[in-house]
Amino acid sequence: MWEWWQKNRPLFFGGLLLLVALLWYSVSLRQQEETNFLESVVLRLTGPVQVGFDNVILGAADTWGHYLYLIDTADENRTLTEENRALRAVLTQSDEVRLENKRLRLLLDFKETQDIDTLPARVIAEDASSWFRTVMIDKGQEHGVTEGMPVVVAEGVVGRVVRSSPRFSRVLLVTDASSAVASLLQHNRARGVCRGQGEQLVFDFVLRQEEVKVGDRVVTSGMGGVFPKGLVVGNVGSVERQEFGLFQAIEVIPSVDFSHLEEVLVLLRGPQ
Repeated sequence: MWEWWQKNRPLFFGGLLLLVALLWYSVSLRQQEETNFLESVVLRLTGPVQVGFDNVILGAADTWGHYLYLIDTADENRTLTEENRALRAVLTQSDEVRLENKRLRLLLDFKETQDIDTLPARVIAEDASSWFRTVMIDKGQEHGVTEGMPVVVAEGVVGRVVRSSPRFSRVLLVTDASSAVASLLQHNRARGVCRGQGEQLVFDFVLRQEEVKVGDRVVTSGMGGVFPKGLVVGNVGSVERQEFGLFQAIEVIPSVDFSHLEEVLVLLRGPQ
């Protein structure tokens, strides 16, 4: 105990003197109306320190509050972003359903105008090669689809079934180079054959004396035993009467947009 006292005595007396000074200073503040020299010195020395300490405390509090605000804002932004993505996904799905319903309504309206039984099918693949223009549909022999059956949409002729398996079938598009559709001009009944030529068709064997104009509609003639009569093939895109020869050179723009083909109808009839 004595050793502790000897070691800490200066600290004890220093603290005691500081306590007495503070008590005296407190009593003086209550009894004196004016600031004396000692109080002025104390205020001058402690004032800047107190101001700096307060500034540090306020700065730290402001920084902490800003940090908490940023955290809350980041969380809120993250939540809003996720909600926005979810709503956009729902909106996209709704638009897709709406567009699909529109296409199906067109097919249904077209189906009601046909005397032939039809089977709706979905396009599930297309030939990516440049040699053939075909698509695959999700209906086959189990559904009554056989080779030679015509395939159409509400806008017009798509092609014909060339291969059929129990559950799937391959359709040769009318734009394929090996495809040929017996056709006629709707306004004057001039006959010919539409053949595939890549993205377009050529209307062969139309006599030079026949009147053909750009925009004239070309429909199936019903001859050839594949497509029924009156289905839209396309519209005349260009006409050229050569100086010599029996026939005109006619290009036809297909009525069907084959790059956006999704749902089709199979006409359940075989070659006649």
